[in-house]
Amino acid sequence: MKALLSKSSITRYSVILMLLLITSLVQARSLPDFTELVEMHSPSVVNISTKQHKTTTRNKFNREFQMPDLPEGSPFNEFFRHFFGEGGVPGPQQEPREFDARSLGSGFIISEDGYIMTNFHVVNEADEILVRLSDRREYVAKIIGSDKTSDVALLKIDAKGLPTAKIGDTTKLKVGEWVLAIGSPFGFDHSVTAGIVSAKGRSLPNENYVPFIQTDVAINPGNSGGPLFNLEGEVVGINSQIYSRTGGFMGLSFAIPIDLAMNVADQLRNSGHVKRGWLGVMIQDVTRELAESFGMKHPYGALVARVMPDSPSEKAGIEAGDVILKYNGTKLDSSSMLQHLVGASRIDKPAELEILRNGDRKTVFVNIGELKCDLASEDSRSQLKQNAALLGINVVELNDDIREQHKLEGVKGVFVESVIPGAAKRAGIEPGDVIQMINRVRVNNLNDFMKAVKGLPKGGNIAVLIHRANGSRFIALQVPKE
Repeated sequence: MKALLSKSSITRYSVILMLLLITSLVQARSLPDFTELVEMHSPSVVNISTKQHKTTTRNKFNREFQMPDLPEGSPFNEFFRHFFGEGGVPGPQQEPREFDARSLGSGFIISEDGYIMTNFHVVNEADEILVRLSDRREYVAKIIGSDKTSDVALLKIDAKGLPTAKIGDTTKLKVGEWVLAIGSPFGFDHSVTAGIVSAKGRSLPNENYVPFIQTDVAINPGNSGGPLFNLEGEVVGINSQIYSRTGGFMGLSFAIPIDLAMNVADQLRNSGHVKRGWLGVMIQDVTRELAESFGMKHPYGALVARVMPDSPSEKAGIEAGDVILKYNGTKLDSSSMLQHLVGASRIDKPAELEILRNGDRKTVFVNIGELKCDLASEDSRSQLKQNAALLGINVVELNDDIREQHKLEGVKGVFVESVIPGAAKRAGIEPGDVIQMINRVRVNNLNDFMKAVKGLPKGGNIAVLIHRANGSRFIALQVPKE
C-alpha cells in the first residue's frame, strides 16, 4: 500500500502552513492597538453637562387632542376640561411653567490650570455648566469665550495639576490614517470609537470658515466637543458634526481641525472674541464649461462674481470675472478653500493673489481687512441681547443677503429685524429700518451698536438716525429708566 503523502509533499505543505501563519501574524501586527493610547490620554477627556432654565405655557400633551365622548356626569369630564379646556385645546388661562432643559457633551483639558475646549453648540445659552473628570471629580465651569462660526468654546474650571491633552498638527494628518475618538455618546462616559480619516478640507453648508476633517469614526449625540486623536496620542480635531438622515451615526462624521480650534481658543482667552480676515468678494466655483470659456485646461480656483464696495478687493483692483487661482502661493482646488485661507489670515497684512483676467495671469497684493460678523464672545452676545431689549428691538448685522433683499447697496448700520412694544416702537422705529447713528455716535456694525447703547442716558431723549426706503431721517427716542 502506497503512502498517502510523500516526504516532499509533507515538506511542501509545511512550508505553505508556515507562510500562512507568518502572513496572519503580519496582518495582526498591522492593525493598531489603541489600548495604550486610551490608558494614557483618556484622563484628559471630560464629560460636560449643561442646564438651561426655560419657561413655557404649552401643555405636555398634544395640543390637537380632542375631548373623548364620555357619558354626561362622568368624573373624567372635569379632569379633561381642567387640563385641556373646552374642545380639547388648552385655554389661555394656563400659567407659564418653568423647567430645566439638560444636554450632554464632551470636552478635553488643554492646560493644567483648568482650560477646557469644547463645541459652541454644547454650551450655547447654558445657565449652568458642569464638568466631570475621569476620576469622577466635578466642577462648575464658566465660559471664557465662544465662537459660533467655528463652533468652538473655551471653558475654565477652578482646578490645578490636571491631566492635559497633547495637541497635534493637522497639516501632517493624512487621508486613510487611523484616528480615535473619546467622548460621552448618549451620556456613556469615556466611550472609545475608532476609524480612519476619510477626507480633509471638507466644506459644509453654512460653514464657510472651517475646513472639516471627515472621518468614519462612530460619533453620536454626546460626542460633540470631544477630541479626535491620531495614533501618537495627539489631538488633531474636535468632533463637531455628523451627517445623518436618522439622527444617529451613518458613517460620516466631521471634526474641526485642531490648529484652527487652538487659534480660536487663543483669541478667546486673550480678547474674548475672534478676528477673521475679509477679502470682500462674492465667489463661486469654476465649472468645466466656465473653465473652457476662460481658456483654462481644467477647472479650479474661485471665480469672482461680485466685489463689495469699499472692500480690500476693490481697493486692490480685483474685478468681477477675475479667477483667483492661488492665495499666498496655495493653489485653490475649489472656491471654498479661499474662504478658509482668508478667514485664517492676519488682519492688515498683505496677501498675494494670483488671478486670471482676460486670459492673462497677474499677481495682485491685497491688504486683508477684518470680517465684521456676529460677535464671537458669549458675554458680548448676552450684552447685545440686554442692550437691544432696553430699546425693545432685535438688530442683526447688515450682511450682503439683507442688503440685496432690501436694496440697501452701500448702506451702513445695523438692521432692525423685529420690534416689540417699548421705547423704539413708541419712537416709530419699524422692522426693516437700518440704524445708522445713536445719540450722535455713528453705527456701522453690531460692535458700534453695543457701544452706543451701553452709554445711553437712562430716562433721557436721544436722536436716532434711521434709513428707510424713502431715505434717512432722525427720530427722537426716550430711553427707559429701567
